[in-house]
Amino acid sequence: MLLSCSEHKDSSEKKHKDKEKTKHKDGSSEKHKDKHKDKDKEKRKEEKVGVSYRGGKMKPPFFVSFCSPPRIKDEPDDDGFYASPKEDSKPLKRPREDDDADYKPKKIKTEDIKKAKKRKQEEEETDNSVLNCIEWEEERYPEGIKWKFLEHKGPVFAPPYEPLPENVKFYYDGKVMKLSTKAEEVATFFAKMLDHEYTTKEIFRKNFFKDWRKEMTSEEKSTITSLSKCDFTHMSQYFKAQTEARKQMSKEEKQKIKEENERLLKEYGYCVMDNHKERIANFKIEPPGLFRGRGNHPKMGMLKRRIMPEDIIINCSKDSKVPPPPPGHKWKEVRHDNKVTWLVSWTENIQGSIKYIMLNPSSRIKGEKDWQKYETARRLKKCVDKIRNQYREDWKSKEMKVRQRAVALYFIDKLALRAGNEKEEGETADTVGCCSLRVEHIKLHPELDGQEYVVEFDFLGKDSIRYYNKVPVEKRVFKNLQLFMENKQPEDDLFDRLNTSILNKHLQDLMEGLTAKVFRTYNASITLQQQLKELTNPDDNIPAKILSYNRANRAVAILCNHQRAPPKTFEKSMMNLQSKIDAKKEQLADARRELKSAKADAKVRRDEKSKKAVESKKKAVQRIEEQLMKLEVQATDREENKQIALSTSKLNYLDPRISVAWCKKWGIPIEKIYNKTQREKFAWAIDMAEEDYEF
Repeated sequence: MLLSCSEHKDSSEKKHKDKEKTKHKDGSSEKHKDKHKDKDKEKRKEEKVGVSYRGGKMKPPFFVSFCSPPRIKDEPDDDGFYASPKEDSKPLKRPREDDDADYKPKKIKTEDIKKAKKRKQEEEETDNSVLNCIEWEEERYPEGIKWKFLEHKGPVFAPPYEPLPENVKFYYDGKVMKLSTKAEEVATFFAKMLDHEYTTKEIFRKNFFKDWRKEMTSEEKSTITSLSKCDFTHMSQYFKAQTEARKQMSKEEKQKIKEENERLLKEYGYCVMDNHKERIANFKIEPPGLFRGRGNHPKMGMLKRRIMPEDIIINCSKDSKVPPPPPGHKWKEVRHDNKVTWLVSWTENIQGSIKYIMLNPSSRIKGEKDWQKYETARRLKKCVDKIRNQYREDWKSKEMKVRQRAVALYFIDKLALRAGNEKEEGETADTVGCCSLRVEHIKLHPELDGQEYVVEFDFLGKDSIRYYNKVPVEKRVFKNLQLFMENKQPEDDLFDRLNTSILNKHLQDLMEGLTAKVFRTYNASITLQQQLKELTNPDDNIPAKILSYNRANRAVAILCNHQRAPPKTFEKSMMNLQSKIDAKKEQLADARRELKSAKADAKVRRDEKSKKAVESKKKAVQRIEEQLMKLEVQATDREENKQIALSTSKLNYLDPRISVAWCKKWGIPIEKIYNKTQREKFAWAIDMAEEDYEF
């Protein structure tokens, strides 16, 4: 019989009380007894937020009764999940991600049916929320152990290459040339990107041509000696036509593709981990293609090779059924490592990095990890002043190593810079973090724009995003930087006696679990909370409050340097939005004229009908004014966000409980802040946070 969350909590509380009684008999402190007197009050709060509190301290979700993240509808039955694929089944193909993007179910016109359907859906959601209340008060595993049982079906591979039709031609030096299957496949990767700016970059073209020649036959190599003589136009036109054809597919064809995607999800999109059925994030292996990279990555244009079963390492428990490889193939290795959470791994050929298939962000184990990350950042809040005083003292240290560490920590704290990791020269783009800054990346200005002791930063950060900032710093920091730069060349390290490992080891001594990244999480979250308090106007309507939230989020994104290039369609979409605003203004002017006319008519007639007409026109004007305001807020928001990526900080650096509490406090629907995927990822926070939550 399924118990509700609150019933589990009652049982848990009873056990806890019995334990405490035994402890007190053995002579425990009176202080603990006093804490226990407030148990009923704490228990009522627990039932409200769906998470246990002991003595005012939150316990992690895996240690208490907790409502699990919402599961996806139509989950496969357990019986069906455990069945293995048949040997004679067809090779699995990776469906195109955008095939069903345009599919929309036909709207039901009958209002009564709509209402009935909505009622039924609400009832189902209520039932599901009860069913999803699972007991997370489980056995705590020894340090490092992630699971005891893990079973899954393995990955879905990209479909095999299908040669181009005979009528699609490739031209070399103005003449038609028939390519071998391998060479043709790689040529199609370039043809699909022909209109993209990447294919105009010299490094991209050079790397592509070099890798393409490796796939050619000896005859093709001797003929094709220059990329500039290759004509991919006909191929490119063919793929554009294919894209258009997919957009024009019939409802039945789209439905068929959707059903196939759902079948793959049901069979391969879930695993069983310690009696929990968990959603898998990326069960499809990425198809081959050309590496793009960010910025001017030195390896852009190189061939990302097709991943085969022989490249795959499967991870599952010894007592589970090992997923069978596709017929005629075998896995590279089968492991039973319960100290990691990945299910499948392989090494990609461009940078030699290891890729993983992991659990979905909404899974229990991911939720626990997120919770722990933000709790560590909250612990930093308690000792951050002490740490700041310490690194200020260290600016005056006699040891150069200590001074460099203190200045670097100041920048990581003040500017939310990434720590930066060492990497082999030429392996990746020339990106740096705080510890790997070079002399050429900063300029010192004793005075600039009316401010003293200004440091000018200019370097490429993660993903080749440029970091440019002019920051006034404290005098001693400025003097130390002058000292660090003495007798150094532009290409020399600024902090030549420091690296990320040394810095993180020092931080661990200051606080358990503290790393440079925790500062970034702490500063992002505390900034959001402060900005929300400053920017939120209680008298604003919902669209205006959401604009305030986005502005607070934007402050964090700027702090963390989360930039993006303006979308290609930005200007067009803004023009469309402005057209809507102009049309709405005309509509409002018409409505106001009609209201004025109705008022004049009511003065003359003085009857009930004319009074009702005035009220109706007033409501129409108010409704249009609200619609106009909503559009104008949307335009402002879109303009301000065109070069800022809000989602990165929202997903990775901001404690979601701050956003949830803000929504609850001001009556903002959580759907306005988090989309469906984000709500699943942060289900623990939505259940846990109340409107008075403080980071």
